[in-house]
Amino acid sequence: MSKLWGGRFTKKTDQLVEEYTASILFDKELAEEDVQGSIAHVSMLGKCGILPAADVETIKDGLLKVQGMIRRGELEFSVSDEDIHMNVEKALIDEVGPVGGKLHTGRSRNDQVATDMHLWLRKRVVEFVGLLNKVQEALIEQAKQNLDTIVPGYTHLQRAQPILFAHHLLAYVSMFQRDAERLQDSYKRVNLLPLGAGALAGTTFPIDRHFVAEQLGFDRVYENSLDAVSDRDFILEFLSNASMIMMHLSRLSEEFVMWSSTEFRFVELDDAFCTGSSIMPQKKNPDVAELVRGKTGRVYGNLFGLLTVLKSLPLAYNKDMQEDKEGMFDTVRTLQGALQLYAPMIATMKVNKDRMRQAVNQDFSNATDIADYLVNKGMPFRQAHEVIGKTVLYCIQQNKYLLDLKLEEYHQFSELFGDDIYQVLQPETVVNARNVYGGTATAQVSAAVERAEAALAGSAAWFDEFYTKSR
Repeated sequence: MSKLWGGRFTKKTDQLVEEYTASILFDKELAEEDVQGSIAHVSMLGKCGILPAADVETIKDGLLKVQGMIRRGELEFSVSDEDIHMNVEKALIDEVGPVGGKLHTGRSRNDQVATDMHLWLRKRVVEFVGLLNKVQEALIEQAKQNLDTIVPGYTHLQRAQPILFAHHLLAYVSMFQRDAERLQDSYKRVNLLPLGAGALAGTTFPIDRHFVAEQLGFDRVYENSLDAVSDRDFILEFLSNASMIMMHLSRLSEEFVMWSSTEFRFVELDDAFCTGSSIMPQKKNPDVAELVRGKTGRVYGNLFGLLTVLKSLPLAYNKDMQEDKEGMFDTVRTLQGALQLYAPMIATMKVNKDRMRQAVNQDFSNATDIADYLVNKGMPFRQAHEVIGKTVLYCIQQNKYLLDLKLEEYHQFSELFGDDIYQVLQPETVVNARNVYGGTATAQVSAAVERAEAALAGSAAWFDEFYTKSR
């Protein structure tokens, strides 16, 4: 088949130009969506009387055969046919003859490719909500098993105050819940139909865009034809959301790397999610966590790459916009792999409760509670802060911890100390003293687990509803 646009040209395209400008090597990912959009488009052409019913049925039958070839891996893609649209159209014409050339009536590759990407990305948005739910489910289950596990809480990577390990895990559940909600909210901007905008100005044929939207399950159509073919905000929004998800995974990865080290020994990751060393037989490396942490950078890069491509483009379509796909495909693959691995890795993680308790017993993370203790006995907080600072310094000099001090030693710093100080300093007391909404007290964390499960159920219901709609 000669070039669709070849009539105005007197020379064949240079082979290097053909290879450089062709997008089929990556946009073949959109093959199913291209056929899906084409079936809806030709159905509309028939409904509106633009094509005869016989031609419409012939084209639809041919498209279904091409779809079967795609699914069986039998369709051979050619660089000379430039992109997925021309490859599909050529395969259609090979199946049904010249009548297949009527499929392109009333549309441009500009609105066609935008439609394909909307169709493709809305599936992924829904899928990622489902994958995030599985990660949340694994974290919640670990939290429920560790409602009595106390671990040092950190600021500046220095031990700060003891917290429940469940409380720490639920922080990530909250992060991923926001991620899922952002994806859900973005769906309405992905589920928008560009088809019918033509190259940039619409079409002279009496098409019915709303009929196509209904056929393809789109909620709305683009109001402005220029915007329809030039908008890539929906991809940018997805890349931004994906970057935040990867950022949250990367933060959790950093914790897993530290927690599984000999220095911490807080958790042990299952052997199935670790690797060894080619020279040091004792090594067990948290490579999945490290690689997720590393791949976060490439997802950020895809976001900034597309932002840079779009920043100076005049309306409407420009060839630069061909660069919108590879980063999107790469981000989807990268994020998909990370989320698929993280749910089972979290679920099979072993928590070393004894080691966590030992760490809590050998630090000064209960010092704030002594200050509060003195405040409750009438001492101004600033004075109490100074008293406890001197007490901690004394402990360090004496190689002791706060629970090791005798009452007479406490009296060196204040006569307000009584025998009840030892109960105040117990890790369980310190944890349960933070009995405020969102705090680390057992009662609050138990309630937070229930709220997290309720939010997860809502997110799962959204996934179930929209999964079928997005297919």
